[in-house]
Amino acid sequence: MTGPTVSGGDYGKDLFEPQHPEESERIDAAALVYDPLTTRRLRALGVGPGSRCLDVGAGTGTVVRWLLDEAGAAEVVALDRDTGGLEGPADPRLRLVTADLRDEGLRLGGFDLIHTRFVLMHLPERRRLISRLAGWLNPGGLLVLADAVELPNVLDTSSAYRRTMDAMWQALRSTIGTDTSSGPAYPHFLREEGLQDVAAELVCPPLVAGGPLARFWSETWNRMRPALEDTGRVDSAVIDEAVSYLASPHAAELGPGMVMAWGRRP
Repeated sequence: MTGPTVSGGDYGKDLFEPQHPEESERIDAAALVYDPLTTRRLRALGVGPGSRCLDVGAGTGTVVRWLLDEAGAAEVVALDRDTGGLEGPADPRLRLVTADLRDEGLRLGGFDLIHTRFVLMHLPERRRLISRLAGWLNPGGLLVLADAVELPNVLDTSSAYRRTMDAMWQALRSTIGTDTSSGPAYPHFLREEGLQDVAAELVCPPLVAGGPLARFWSETWNRMRPALEDTGRVDSAVIDEAVSYLASPHAAELGPGMVMAWGRRP
């Protein structure tokens, strides 16, 4: 099937508006699964006291809070187009920047760590933005990029789960330009930017029936129903079946994984 033409929509505007009453809960469900993987890697890379950090697409601030409370960062800049989910007790080490990463007027200074997760995949300009982020690194600074990567079961082309997941990726691409195909190339991009100690890993957290990751995908599909049905791949009954499947003891899937790539400025 030929997909529709990619539009110029934006995450947070055309899909997944941050003001939606269940958006924070959806994001936090994914954070429960991915934060331990992220923080384990950041700790292994030596992120610790005294660092000046930038978290791009900070969401509800779970990684920001880890950087402040656990890693002991000297300053954390939380960049997001909507920082409403980051409001809380004042911390002089936290700076909220409500802006778009693509804003050419951004001047944020240099950083010892720049981290972004599940952001670049939604931005068609991702290669140019990686160059921009690399340019904001201090000497010795780390750039850590994380995005989703799809690992479909090629033997399954007709289940409600597979059809709904495929419809989701198609709808995301046609609506806001999401593309997960670049993630495996991130190590090459970091090398092209002159970074050293480049490495990457792929992690596929268990997709447990009724667990936080299953809840994340179910809520994502429910929120996207009109866009999913517009692809022509699924109708409401198929989506209902897929959502029910993720809550049932029969669920058995290798869900989308997360690729993390990192490199250090000489």
